[in-house]
Amino acid sequence: MDKKLDVMVIGAGPAGLAAAIQARKRGLDTLLVEKGCLVNSIYNYPENMTFFTTAELLEIGDVPFVVHAEKPKRVDALKYYRRCVQEYGIPFRDFERVISVRGEDFDFTVQTRNRIDEVSEYRTKKIVVATGYFDNPNLLDIPGEKLSKVSHYYTDPHPYYRKKVAVIGGKNSAAIAALELYRNGAEVTLIHRGTQIGRHVKYWILPDIENRIKNGEVTAYFNSQVKEISQHQIVIDTPKGEKVLENDFVFALTGYHPDSSFLVRMGIEVDPESYVPAHDPSTLETNVKGIYLAGSIISGKETNRIFIENGRFHGEQILAHLEPSLKQGRES
Repeated sequence: MDKKLDVMVIGAGPAGLAAAIQARKRGLDTLLVEKGCLVNSIYNYPENMTFFTTAELLEIGDVPFVVHAEKPKRVDALKYYRRCVQEYGIPFRDFERVISVRGEDFDFTVQTRNRIDEVSEYRTKKIVVATGYFDNPNLLDIPGEKLSKVSHYYTDPHPYYRKKVAVIGGKNSAAIAALELYRNGAEVTLIHRGTQIGRHVKYWILPDIENRIKNGEVTAYFNSQVKEISQHQIVIDTPKGEKVLENDFVFALTGYHPDSSFLVRMGIEVDPESYVPAHDPSTLETNVKGIYLAGSIISGKETNRIFIENGRFHGEQILAHLEPSLKQGRES
């Protein structure tokens, strides 16, 4: 591409999409690039998932999100965000991974590779990074974690009917998976290193999972950790010693983290402990002039600080600083 873009947005989750919309509203030449599909993280949520929030708090770009139920489901959100792209005519390249960023403010070169290994280069004046964290699970670093029976993502309970399934974790995703699997005929064991189910589990889910555990319908091991996974068993450390359990499948729902290595390769400074990238909280510009951050990538390991509900406003915050900078650059 010979023409230089005004703004390239890397990451097509709700925050990246909202930033691209704000750029389009201002008449800026914009391109949205995503290594997966549109709102890839939402696509990988459980198929029957219901959001914890109302539709109006997920809206971006002044596009109404209309659903019949009080809270939208995953399928509603996918349809809604497709409509947002169509509404604003956002130029969008999906299944195209950014492999390098070089240059400086007003003159960046971004190299990408698509799903059939074709390499492209784009020139852009500004960059917004909104890559989130959901693609990078927190690994257990134990033997057997790479077996095909192990997944860090839960989608649908049906394949696990009458199977012995271990769910590792104690937060919302683990509780929801354990309940759905149990109600669809799986024999569920929940393993959590904490003393109890997380107190921040949603108020209508918490008593449900606690009652299933109390009634023995879901077996739970607290203060426990999985030591090893094999094709037919798992080994766990419990307060009463080591236990070996028969097992068919494992869902390691232990959370996710941002890809800080991607940021570092662009020259962005990242705190090695918190994973929080250097940025100005008022403008969301990083220490690399001309590169901005949007969405949960800002919060580092504290992935529960920024959700769609607040990350959707980052685009307005960024463009309030970015647009005058572009105008000043044209005049200078």
